[in-house]
Amino acid sequence: MKFGIFYEHQIPRPWDADSEHRIYREALEQVELADRLGIDYAWEVEHHFLEEYSHSSAPEVFLAACSQRTKSIRLGHGIVLMPPGYNHPARVAERIAALDLVSDGRVEFGTGESASILELGGYRVAVTEKRAAWREALEQCLNMMVMAPYPGFEGRYFSMPCRNVVPKPLQKPHPPVWVACSNRETIKLAARLGIGALTFAFVDPAEAKQWVDDYYHILKTECVPIGHLVNANIAMVTGFSVHPDEAEARRRGEDGFKFFGYALAHHYIFGEHKPGRSDIWAAYEQARASLPDAGPARGIGTPEQLRAHLKSFEEAGVDQVAFIQQGGRNRHEHICQSLELFAREVRPEFVAREAARATRKAEELAPFIEAAMARKATMPPLADDQIPTFVALGRNIAENQLTPEQAERRRRFLTAAQVPLEAPSIKPAAE
Repeated sequence: MKFGIFYEHQIPRPWDADSEHRIYREALEQVELADRLGIDYAWEVEHHFLEEYSHSSAPEVFLAACSQRTKSIRLGHGIVLMPPGYNHPARVAERIAALDLVSDGRVEFGTGESASILELGGYRVAVTEKRAAWREALEQCLNMMVMAPYPGFEGRYFSMPCRNVVPKPLQKPHPPVWVACSNRETIKLAARLGIGALTFAFVDPAEAKQWVDDYYHILKTECVPIGHLVNANIAMVTGFSVHPDEAEARRRGEDGFKFFGYALAHHYIFGEHKPGRSDIWAAYEQARASLPDAGPARGIGTPEQLRAHLKSFEEAGVDQVAFIQQGGRNRHEHICQSLELFAREVRPEFVAREAARATRKAEELAPFIEAAMARKATMPPLADDQIPTFVALGRNIAENQLTPEQAERRRRFLTAAQVPLEAPSIKPAAE
C-alpha cells in the first residue's frame, strides 16, 4: 500500500494578515519533508469561496511550487473541478500538461464536480447537470492531451473548433486519472470508466472492503475507459496524528480532524453561510462537545495503533491511504514530527510488501485492462485535407480593406503560389 498527504489549506477564523501566507509556506515545507521521507503522493484540492474549510483555489500554482522543491513525490490534483463553468477543458489540458513537464512526469490528474452551493452557484454550474458536464469535459480534455490536432467538438456543455492543444504531457498518453468519490455509486462509476477512485467518505476498513470489491469486480467486467489508459487504484483518506503517547497524539490532532469534518458539513450539508461574515470555528467550538471522538479508528494514536489501522486498509485491498494532517489549528511542527515518526516506525513494513503486491495486482489485471481498452471507441482523427487553415487576424483585416481590383490581383498571386485562401470573414476593427 502507498501513502499520501492531503491538503485543503484550512484557516479557521480569526485570521491575521499573514494567515494565508503562513499556511501555504508551511504546507510547502511539509511536502518537501514528505518527499525526503519517501511519502508517495501529495494531493491538493481545488475549492472556491469555502472560507475556513479550504483556501486552495489555484492548486496548479501550489503543485508547481512543490514540483521545484521535490524529486520523487507524485503531485496529485485532488481534484480539478471539470464542469466548463469552472474551467474550460482546453485550459485544464494545458495546465495539467505544463505541470507534468515541470515536474518531470509526476502528475496525478484527479477530477470532480463539487457539491457545494457556494461553488456551483458562484460559477453558474447547474446542480442537476454537473455530473454530465464533468463527464463530457473530462473525456474531451483527455482527447486534447493525446490528439494532434484535436478535431474540435460540439457538445452540450462546451464547444470549440479544431486546435492543437499544446503542450502535451510528459506521461504518455496522459497522466493517471482519478475521480473524487463520496459514496459507493461513484466508486462504481470510476470502475466503469477505468479511472482511480479518490474517496472522501471516511469509511471503516470493513466497509472499505465492500467498496474495493465493487470497484475491482466492475473494472474487470464492465469497464469502458473514458481516457486512453486505465488507472486501477483506490485511495482512501484518514486522519493523521501519531505520537508515542496516545493522549498526546489525540491532543495534537483530534481537534483539527473534527473541525475538518464539521467545516465540510457546514459547506456541504447543514450550514448557512454569509460570505465574509460567518465564523465556522466559533460555531464548531459551540458544537465540539457533541461531536464523536476520533482516535485510532481515524488514524490518530501511537505508531502501533496507526500500524494496525493502516494494515486493516491494506488487507481490505486499498491501494493508497492519504493523510489529512493539516486540519483546523493543527500545528506545523506537530505535523512534521508525525510524518517523521510515521516514516521511521510505521512505513517501512508496508514498503517491504508493496513491490510484490503491485506485481501481483498488475499481472492479475493485465488481461482485463487489455479487454477494457479494446472496448473503447476512440475519437477519429482528422485527415490532413480535413484540417482547416486559419489566416492571421491582421492579414484578414488588411484583406477586408482591399479594393476589388487589389483583391483580384491578390487572388491571382496566391493561386499561382498555391497559398490556401480559406479564412473566416472578419470585419475590420473600428478606427
